[in-house]
Amino acid sequence: MRLSRRRFTRDFKRTAVRQLEQGLAVGAVARALEVNPNVLHRWRREFHQGPGNAFPGWGKRRWPEGRIAELEQKIGRQAVEIDFLQTCLQRTEEQRMLQALTGNPRSTPRSAKSRPKT
Repeated sequence: MRLSRRRFTRDFKRTAVRQLEQGLAVGAVARALEVNPNVLHRWRREFHQGPGNAFPGWGKRRWPEGRIAELEQKIGRQAVEIDFLQTCLQRTEEQRMLQALTGNPRSTPRSAKSRPKT
Protein backbone atom coordinates (compact mmCIF):
# COMPACT_ATOMS: atom_id res chain seq x y z
CA MET A 1 0.00 0.00 0.00
CA ARG A 2 1.34 3.35 -1.05
CA LEU A 3 1.13 6.37 1.22
CA SER A 4 0.19 9.64 -0.39
CA ARG A 5 1.95 12.85 0.47
CA ARG A 6 0.05 15.31 2.57
CA ARG A 7 -0.57 18.69 1.01
CA PHE A 8 -0.88 21.76 3.17
CA THR A 9 -2.59 24.97 2.22
CA ARG A 10 -0.90 28.34 2.31
CA ASP A 11 -3.08 29.38 5.26
CA PHE A 12 -2.13 26.25 7.21
CA LYS A 13 1.58 26.98 6.69
CA ARG A 14 1.20 30.64 7.62
CA THR A 15 -0.68 29.68 10.78
CA ALA A 16 2.11 27.27 11.71
CA VAL A 17 4.78 29.93 11.14
CA ARG A 18 2.73 32.47 13.12
CA GLN A 19 2.62 30.07 16.06
CA LEU A 20 6.39 29.68 15.90
CA GLU A 21 6.81 33.46 15.76
CA GLN A 22 4.67 33.82 18.89
CA GLY A 23 7.29 31.83 20.77
CA LEU A 24 5.75 28.38 20.90
CA ALA A 25 8.22 25.51 20.82
CA VAL A 26 8.80 23.80 17.50
CA GLY A 27 8.15 20.39 19.02
CA ALA A 28 4.84 21.47 20.53
CA VAL A 29 3.61 23.01 17.28
CA ALA A 30 4.77 19.95 15.33
CA ARG A 31 2.87 17.60 17.63
CA ALA A 32 -0.27 19.76 17.58
CA LEU A 33 -0.30 20.00 13.79
CA GLU A 34 1.04 16.45 13.23
CA VAL A 35 3.92 17.72 11.12
CA ASN A 36 7.62 16.91 11.24
CA PRO A 37 9.64 19.63 13.03
CA ASN A 38 12.03 19.82 10.05
CA VAL A 39 9.09 20.82 7.87
CA LEU A 40 8.25 23.65 10.28
CA HIS A 41 11.83 24.89 10.14
CA ARG A 42 11.71 24.85 6.34
CA TRP A 43 8.39 26.73 6.27
CA ARG A 44 9.75 29.38 8.64
CA ARG A 45 12.91 29.77 6.51
CA GLU A 46 10.86 30.09 3.31
CA PHE A 47 8.61 32.68 4.93
CA HIS A 48 11.53 34.80 6.12
CA GLN A 49 13.29 34.65 2.74
CA GLY A 50 10.36 36.34 1.03
CA PRO A 51 6.96 36.71 2.70
CA GLY A 52 5.23 37.54 -0.59
CA ASN A 53 7.01 34.71 -2.35
CA ALA A 54 6.54 32.05 0.32
CA PHE A 55 4.24 29.10 -0.22
CA PRO A 56 3.31 29.76 -3.85
CA GLY A 57 0.84 26.90 -4.07
CA TRP A 58 0.59 23.75 -6.11
CA GLY A 59 2.10 24.06 -9.55
CA LYS A 60 2.89 27.75 -9.13
CA ARG A 61 6.46 28.90 -9.46
CA ARG A 62 8.32 31.10 -7.06
CA TRP A 63 9.66 34.40 -8.31
CA PRO A 64 13.20 33.79 -9.44
CA GLU A 65 15.64 36.07 -7.62
CA GLY A 66 17.36 37.01 -10.88
CA ARG A 67 14.06 38.14 -12.38
CA ILE A 68 13.33 40.36 -9.39
CA ALA A 69 16.77 41.98 -9.65
CA GLU A 70 16.28 42.45 -13.39
CA LEU A 71 12.93 44.19 -12.87
CA GLU A 72 14.39 46.42 -10.14
CA GLN A 73 17.18 47.47 -12.52
CA LYS A 74 14.63 48.22 -15.22
CA ILE A 75 12.62 50.38 -12.81
CA GLY A 76 15.80 52.24 -11.89
CA ARG A 77 16.67 52.92 -15.54
CA GLN A 78 13.15 54.13 -16.25
CA ALA A 79 13.26 56.44 -13.23
CA VAL A 80 16.50 57.98 -14.52
CA GLU A 81 14.96 58.41 -17.99
CA ILE A 82 11.86 60.06 -16.53
CA ASP A 83 13.99 62.47 -14.48
CA PHE A 84 16.03 63.36 -17.59
CA LEU A 85 12.94 63.96 -19.70
CA GLN A 86 11.31 66.07 -16.98
CA THR A 87 14.45 68.22 -16.79
CA CYS A 88 14.45 68.65 -20.58
CA LEU A 89 10.78 69.60 -20.55
CA GLN A 90 11.37 72.10 -17.76
CA ARG A 91 14.24 73.74 -19.68
CA THR A 92 12.12 73.92 -22.84
CA GLU A 93 9.28 75.57 -20.94
CA GLU A 94 11.71 78.05 -19.37
CA GLN A 95 13.04 78.97 -22.82
CA ARG A 96 9.51 79.47 -24.15
CA MET A 97 8.64 81.72 -21.22
CA LEU A 98 11.83 83.72 -21.74
CA GLN A 99 11.03 84.15 -25.43
CA ALA A 100 7.50 85.25 -24.64
CA LEU A 101 8.72 87.84 -22.12
CA THR A 102 11.58 89.28 -24.19
CA GLY A 103 9.97 88.92 -27.59
CA ASN A 104 13.25 87.71 -29.04
CA PRO A 105 13.09 84.35 -30.73
CA ARG A 106 15.99 82.16 -29.74
CA SER A 107 15.89 80.20 -32.96
CA THR A 108 18.48 80.48 -35.71
CA PRO A 109 17.84 82.81 -38.63
CA ARG A 110 16.28 81.38 -41.76
CA SER A 111 18.49 80.05 -44.45
CA ALA A 112 18.80 81.86 -47.76
CA LYS A 113 16.76 79.21 -49.55
CA SER A 114 13.73 79.64 -47.31
CA ARG A 115 13.65 83.46 -47.42
CA PRO A 116 11.19 85.02 -49.78
CA LYS A 117 12.84 86.81 -52.71
CA THR A 118 12.30 90.56 -52.90
